[in-house]
Amino acid sequence: MDRYAVIGNPIAHSKSPRIHTLFARQTGQALSYEALLAPLDGFIQTVTAFQAAGGCGLNVTVPFKLEAFDYADHHTARARAAGAVNTLAFRPDGVLGDNTDGAGILRDITVNLGCPVAGRRVLLLGAGGAARGSVLPLLDASPATLTIANRTPGKAAELADEFARGGQPGPNGCGFAELAGQEFDVVINATSASLSDAAPDLPPGLYAPGSLAYDMMYGKGDTPFLAAARSQGAAHLSDGLGMLVEQAAESFLLWRHIRPDTASVLAELRAGL
Repeated sequence: MDRYAVIGNPIAHSKSPRIHTLFARQTGQALSYEALLAPLDGFIQTVTAFQAAGGCGLNVTVPFKLEAFDYADHHTARARAAGAVNTLAFRPDGVLGDNTDGAGILRDITVNLGCPVAGRRVLLLGAGGAARGSVLPLLDASPATLTIANRTPGKAAELADEFARGGQPGPNGCGFAELAGQEFDVVINATSASLSDAAPDLPPGLYAPGSLAYDMMYGKGDTPFLAAARSQGAAHLSDGLGMLVEQAAESFLLWRHIRPDTASVLAELRAGL
């Protein structure tokens, strides 16, 4: 069978083997999918050995997405925009690097949650790798505005400037305090605050009527960000479990040229939280 895996450190917690096993069963694809623990200084050696043993592709998680970018011979446009790779495909003409994170969150928001991005005011919190991978797909969805806000305003401004198009201004970049007095229809938390059981320090009044608060983190019950959004009047709340499944489906499509149905897989994962 064709072999695939997810590589990271740590990796035992990864839901990717379960997700891709369900995808393969659903689509009738003969493949195996495992988890690879790579030493922090052994990413290249682990990937090279997996490829030499007949591996067909890899998902890449922390902390190796930047090394995966350097490892790839070719990059998709969204990988170049993100500056990081979470999917490797081993092909006769070399290693293709892709980044499916942004496409995954966009599909979860627009398809699974039925929340349009086109013509809406979108706020992206954070300026790290998770945020960076989402900017191009969000811009391609034609929001009315895209604002990137970060605890360190300069980082948000730098990221926003990278995505200026055709001489036109790119997204807005600012600090959290500068959001005061503004309203947004979609607010996406790409910060790591939830990992510390905290929420970003945001001014009140950000959530427009009918707005969506979306946290890339997920778990059982509200994350700290979602709890704060609920108290601030966000009409709809969602964690990032759907993003996890949808970005995996994008990888599966790249490798197997067939898109699995994600609804049943997402429901099974949700029930297991």
